[in-house]
Amino acid sequence: MTSTDTDLVPPPRRSRPSRRLPWRDRAVVIAMVAVPSFFVLSLVWFPAVLSVILSFGAWNGIGDVDTIQWIGTQNYQDIATIYPPFWPAVKHNLIWLGFLFLGPTLLGMFLAVVLDRNMRFSRFYQTAFYLPVVLSLALTGFIWQLMYSRDQGLINQVLGTDVDWYGDPSVNLWAALVATAWRHTGYIMLIYLAGLKGVDASLREAAAVDGASETKTFFQVVFPVMRPINMIVVVIVVIESIRAFDLVWVINRGTNGLELIGALVAQNVVGEASRYGFGSALAVIMMVISSVFITLYLRVVFRQERER
Repeated sequence: MTSTDTDLVPPPRRSRPSRRLPWRDRAVVIAMVAVPSFFVLSLVWFPAVLSVILSFGAWNGIGDVDTIQWIGTQNYQDIATIYPPFWPAVKHNLIWLGFLFLGPTLLGMFLAVVLDRNMRFSRFYQTAFYLPVVLSLALTGFIWQLMYSRDQGLINQVLGTDVDWYGDPSVNLWAALVATAWRHTGYIMLIYLAGLKGVDASLREAAAVDGASETKTFFQVVFPVMRPINMIVVVIVVIESIRAFDLVWVINRGTNGLELIGALVAQNVVGEASRYGFGSALAVIMMVISSVFITLYLRVVFRQERER
């Protein structure tokens, strides 16, 4: 064999060291995947699938599963045709959605921009605006009942009026929206404040060098950079608007001008009617409406990302 032939012979492959994880690390990885998956399947997907199945039946929740009467799409037809509270509830949910976008969401973003400038007592203001978020919506309802009380409420005492803020169907929806805005504003403020802290300072410096004003810098430089934060805020606002329930349930169980889809679900599932199939159909409708809004927005966002 010549030296040339020797050079053409490939060197023997060295055996690669084994990269298998120790059994303890593998057990940790398996647990980290299995435990969350179990809770997601058991607490999210299983109830969702079960609600879809029950929506095609009539069942009062008493007795075995064999007592369910399968009636097809009759529940959905009854909701759309002979259930009076449904369409007002859809209207109120849409009003709730629009109000949260145009009111507390924009106000929360404005507060975040102001507090991001490292003004004096900014920590105190952040805590004060965020404090209502710690409270549940049910407790928020009780607090605002003290404000809205017809006889001893603070608002009527200050204004010298005699308005039944929670009892009058012409104003109780707007009173509930003001109460939920009190809590929602601080939540949005905190999200945008965290997003502003993550924006590269060099972008603002470059805009300042070019002579851009603070307003122009925010809308043309900072705001587009916070696209992921904006997407999160949109999803949160849509979900919070569609599943709004606690506040109106505390006020009057979602009746007399405060009809919402979430309250109608509770009335039919845990109320006196105990119509699990009918309530499940309402829950499925609420889930579909939420999915449509979120899917459309995500589709627009991802399309813009692909076009870049």
